[in-house]
Amino acid sequence: MAEPLTLAVAQPRCVAFDVTANARAHATAIRAARARVVVFPELSLTGYELSAPVVDHALLGPIVDACAELGSLALAGAPVDGPGIGMLAIDGSGVQVAYRKMNLGGDEPRSFGPGPAPAVLEVQGWRLGLGICKDTGVPAQSAATAALGIDVYVAGLVDHPHEAVIQEERARRIAADHGVFVAFASFAGPAGGDYAETAGRSGIWSPDGRVIARAGATPGEIARATLRPSPKTLRPSP
Repeated sequence: MAEPLTLAVAQPRCVAFDVTANARAHATAIRAARARVVVFPELSLTGYELSAPVVDHALLGPIVDACAELGSLALAGAPVDGPGIGMLAIDGSGVQVAYRKMNLGGDEPRSFGPGPAPAVLEVQGWRLGLGICKDTGVPAQSAATAALGIDVYVAGLVDHPHEAVIQEERARRIAADHGVFVAFASFAGPAGGDYAETAGRSGIWSPDGRVIARAGATPGEIARATLRPSPKTLRPSP
C-alpha cells in the first residue's frame, strides 16, 4: 500500500423511492466527508423498498459530479440488474455495479436473486472487500472475500435500533478473523419499508477491533478516518 487512505462512512437522510433527492443527499455527504472513499448504507439510493425499480444511472449525475470534484469513490446501495441488491461504485468517470449481495434475508428473495461471488475493489493500492448487510453475519462470505486478499472490509447496512449491538459484534469478528480494517455505513432515521427508525452508528474499526471513528444515530452524520498500513494489513508481494 503506497499511501494512507481516507475513508468515510455516511448515513444521509433518505426519502423512500426518491432517487433524485437521495442522489443530492449523497453528493452533499461526499462533499462534507472529503474522503477518497465514501461508503453508504444498503439500498441507500431508494431506501429499503423491495419493490423499487433498478436505479437509472442517469439520475446519479450529482454523485458523479461530487466525486469528480474531490477525487472520491462513492459506494452506494441500489437495486441492480439481475435483479439484485447491489453496491454501486461511483466516481468522476461514471457508475458501475461493483457487487451484488450474496446472502439475502427476510422477504428479499421474493424480489431479488443472490449475487454470484465475492468482490474486491482496489483504491490507492488498498484492496477493499465488499459486503451488504446480512453478508456481514455470514462468516463464509467474509472468509471468501478475505481469501481474495483484502485490507479493508466495507459494507452498507440497514438495521433496527436494537440491532446496533449486532453491528458491533460483526465488525469486531470480521476484524479479528481476518486482520483487516472494517467500515460499516448504517442507515439512520427512517429508511423505507418497515424501518421507521434505524440504528445509525456507522463506524470504522481497526484490525485489532478498536473503534477509530463513529457516527451517532442522527441522519446526516459522517464518520471519517485515515487508514494507515499496519503489520496485520501488509500483504506479501506477489
